[in-house]
Amino acid sequence: MTVHGAQYPVLQNLFPPKDPLLEGLECYVVGGAVRDALLGLPAGDRDWVVVGATPEQLAQRGFIPVGGDFPVFLHPKTKEEFALARTERKSGKGYKGFTFYTGVDVSLADDLRRRDLTINALAVDAQGQLHDPLQGYNDLEQRTLRHIGEAFIEDPVRLLRLARFAARFADFSIAEQTAELAKQLVENGEVDALVPERVWQELHKGLLTAHPMRMMQVLDECGALGRVMPGLMLNHSVEAALACAVQTELSTEQRFALLCYQSPEPEQLAVQLRAPTAYKELARLLPLFMRGLSEAVSIEDIANLLQRCDVLRRPERFDQVLDAASCAFAFNRAQWGRYAAAFKKVDAGAIAKAHVGQGKQIPAAVWQARLQALALTS
Repeated sequence: MTVHGAQYPVLQNLFPPKDPLLEGLECYVVGGAVRDALLGLPAGDRDWVVVGATPEQLAQRGFIPVGGDFPVFLHPKTKEEFALARTERKSGKGYKGFTFYTGVDVSLADDLRRRDLTINALAVDAQGQLHDPLQGYNDLEQRTLRHIGEAFIEDPVRLLRLARFAARFADFSIAEQTAELAKQLVENGEVDALVPERVWQELHKGLLTAHPMRMMQVLDECGALGRVMPGLMLNHSVEAALACAVQTELSTEQRFALLCYQSPEPEQLAVQLRAPTAYKELARLLPLFMRGLSEAVSIEDIANLLQRCDVLRRPERFDQVLDAASCAFAFNRAQWGRYAAAFKKVDAGAIAKAHVGQGKQIPAAVWQARLQALALTS
């Protein structure tokens, strides 16, 4: 195994100063935290691998078992996850079709070889030494996303992760052989075993990146996009809208709505992906507002559009729609904010009191009051 030595002081910060529970254990921080530290980025959650130990030994130290398919333990104080080093073997279709082995003879290198990309197969020990059996550090320096072995084509989640990392690290290129294996993974049908919830999990992370469109492009180039997000329509307008959403720091709900606003059935796409309700609603409302915007030529048109967008009950969501629409369409956003405020300001309760005994006339009176308020705002 390549051991780079203790020439990376930033890696020494990944280990706690002194933790009695870790004394005598051969354990390593692995994966993303190591990668990001080497790139000078804030290190996220630490993932730990323990080599040469049994589940019983970890339990005796006070670690809390939580693993299902393979032994994973929570540190009793930090609640960080500690996994026993393991190997995996393909035993069925899809990303769940694997059997695992976690014997004490599994080495750190064995564990790292089962990972997706070389830049995610880095580990650091308590002395700050970088363990790099797959030349991931070199790929970091070369800004390259490279798969680990032919097993890449056995797990379709690795394709989603490749696309997401391409979005996160936009200045990284994808190794030619890795791109070819991505296409093969689609052609052999493995990608069809992905469940919507897993696709959504990776898509949501991709939407948080600085270049979410690149995730879609990578999936499209290998033929996976139509399989995992059927009906999604991409073009330069969507790309520009997403870039604007990133620049203006819009929420992931707004970014998703912009991603699919030109697709034939954006709300249905959200349903297929099992997206949360807030995403479904915004995916439905954004194209509705944008269509109505081009047709709203009278005060009554404006009032009807505000009503359809449910501005009275969900004003904060309408503000989200306005901000998202600003990234996709040129319109007077401030004016529509004033329309919404005027529409909401009408005191329906006071009008009802003024029409005591005239119940059937109240809705019409309220509507007329809102039209008048909009007219004064124009």
